[in-house]
Amino acid sequence: MIIKKSEFVCSSPELRLCPTSNFPEFAFIGRSNVGKSSMLNMLTNRKGLAKISGKPGKTRMINHFMVNDLWYMVDLPGYGFAKASKKDIEKWGKMIRYYIGNRDNLATLFLLVDSRLEPQKLDVEFMEWLAEAQIPFVLLFTKTDKMGVTNLQKSIAGYKRKMLETWEEMPPYILTSAETKLGKEEILNHIQKVYTLFTK
Repeated sequence: MIIKKSEFVCSSPELRLCPTSNFPEFAFIGRSNVGKSSMLNMLTNRKGLAKISGKPGKTRMINHFMVNDLWYMVDLPGYGFAKASKKDIEKWGKMIRYYIGNRDNLATLFLLVDSRLEPQKLDVEFMEWLAEAQIPFVLLFTKTDKMGVTNLQKSIAGYKRKMLETWEEMPPYILTSAETKLGKEEILNHIQKVYTLFTK
């Protein structure tokens, strides 16, 4: 798939205010500061499409972008160490889970995790919830350019060992880098494949 056109549509504070549409949606989520905005900009070849901030937790609403006039790219709020009140963080958490669990046209959720870190409790718990809710998701290991090949292999192997302690198999995953564009083709190919199945 080649993205020829992408444009911001709207920001919604909750599911009921999201665009009413039959277009399939591909949503991106991850811990605060995992590189989500950089990923979206890399995929669309637009540096300023998604706002990049040095402050974790900048995305606080459900952001819809129309791509090729065919599908929505959805930027969901990050979770983790956002500098916000506990009340606000809990509110975003409920909003995110309600969107994911009730959005009929959600085709795939891409969960971004930092390849440099060992499996984080929040990420593992979130994946367990996705599995229980039967939400199709793909892991995107970000910032792989920050590691050497050997360390990256060790990191992914460690992640697999941890996951296989409780999972029957490793969830589908893609190694990525917003800097080198590693994984871009794989992500877009996955979207194309799922889009084709979704629109049959």
